[in-house]
Amino acid sequence: MFMRKLGSSGIEISAVGFGAWVTGGWMWGGADDRQSIAAIHAALDLGINLVDTAPMYGYGHSEEVVGQAIRDRRDKVVLATKCGLIWDREEGTLHFYADDVGATLRPVDKKIYKNLRPASIRAEVERSLRNLQTDRIDLLQTHWQDPSTPLADTVAELQRLKQEGKIRAIGVSNCSLDQLKDYGPIDSAQEKYSMLDRDLEENGILQWCREHSVSMLAYSPLANGLLTGKLQPDRQYNPGDLRKANPRFRPQNVKRINDLLRQLEAIAQRYNATIGQLVIAWTAAQPGITSVLCGARDVQQATENVGAGKIELSAEDITTMGQLIRGQGSANQ
Repeated sequence: MFMRKLGSSGIEISAVGFGAWVTGGWMWGGADDRQSIAAIHAALDLGINLVDTAPMYGYGHSEEVVGQAIRDRRDKVVLATKCGLIWDREEGTLHFYADDVGATLRPVDKKIYKNLRPASIRAEVERSLRNLQTDRIDLLQTHWQDPSTPLADTVAELQRLKQEGKIRAIGVSNCSLDQLKDYGPIDSAQEKYSMLDRDLEENGILQWCREHSVSMLAYSPLANGLLTGKLQPDRQYNPGDLRKANPRFRPQNVKRINDLLRQLEAIAQRYNATIGQLVIAWTAAQPGITSVLCGARDVQQATENVGAGKIELSAEDITTMGQLIRGQGSANQ
């Protein structure tokens, strides 16, 4: 597994990380905790060291499962979690409504607020430390940015937590370029990036991060499974699965993307790789991308993700794959 620097923190992280959103079950139609723990163990045993979770992933459940999985191997893990989304009180900026299985457009009991007030950040960190069964968080990231809180207040609290040793590095997620610039010294940014989601190349964020030694953690590199080539147009999704109402997963679009991915089969064969591994390797090879966060429901998926982190693509194949995707237009058609 290729290892890379996490900003200026002195921490090294694997080029492929374990993304634990699906581990929480929420918005993914549920998850099996035993399989999730086995998947995390497999990923760590095979070379991944970065595990990324968040309180919002299952209202703390993902953190709890991750905590169980790593408690006997904590020193081998770079543990990343987040702060800034709350559901236990109405404070901050209303972000969306939710229920126990996922997000919803209709008003329901759970209201998710963006909240990066100092007291809220500290309370979240203390709860995360308990959930994760640890005394430190290696990378704390602001999950979404809160316009109701002065950024200087947020930054000051993050720095205090770092000085106290509760966190080792500071990152942001779902952040605009202007917000990134105003944060001051940070170690990482986590944004959506895949062969189908390349806004970071156009909005200046990826270039800015490269120029300022800010690591970029790419989430959803397989576009929620669409880029694995394994989804069939007639696939039925469980209640609460975020793909159920997403136009990207309409039968005609799944077929179109699968047709595209078949054009990559010859390249995949040269590397003895699956299509999913090839796509992850391409993402990890893009300038400015430090680590690619990949979810896994079971050992097989985790093992496949690890394999992608060991593939070194030729410059010619990287260019060819990029051109094929750019020629397809929007993935939301």
